[in-house]
Amino acid sequence: MLRKTCKGLFALLLIVLEWTRPGLLSPLRPICDLRVLNHFIQEARDAEVAMKSCREGCDLSASVSVPQTTVNFDDWEKKTALEQAQEVQTGLWLLQQALNLLRTSMTNTELHNHIDNSVRNLLSINAVLRSLNIQEYTPPASAAGLQGTWQVSSAAELLQVHVNFLRGKVHLLLMDAQACRQNVS
Repeated sequence: MLRKTCKGLFALLLIVLEWTRPGLLSPLRPICDLRVLNHFIQEARDAEVAMKSCREGCDLSASVSVPQTTVNFDDWEKKTALEQAQEVQTGLWLLQQALNLLRTSMTNTELHNHIDNSVRNLLSINAVLRSLNIQEYTPPASAAGLQGTWQVSSAAELLQVHVNFLRGKVHLLLMDAQACRQNVS
């Protein structure tokens, strides 16, 4: 468990060190290496596996709104980069809210580290988006009325959505980020 926490902290440290590198005269260098995202996906999978083995003390206290993870590629490609970014940032925000609720409602302390790590990773993904000059978007204060969401009532469902959202929409957004395109100077 300590090893997994260290991995997450190491990834975050790399991001911070990239930002604070001496002599950096230009804005943040984009973090285009998808291995960073793959690391976060693997840690989300680890949390999902740990949650599936939990027998008690790992329930959500209420249903939560989460982002839809299905992607219609035709619709996705028709959206502007700003619309795609807003959809991903809203999804990350929804997942962060849901994971925070799960953390407070769980009594199984062995899983707290997985949830804490997942929340930290979502914050790190937001930092990656900023490094790519993706315009920051603040979702509304309430999930009520947000499009593209649905409700889950179990921790296992929540963590499955978490993994699928990272593998789907977050991956698509990072893969096509303007700052990471080879032909951009």
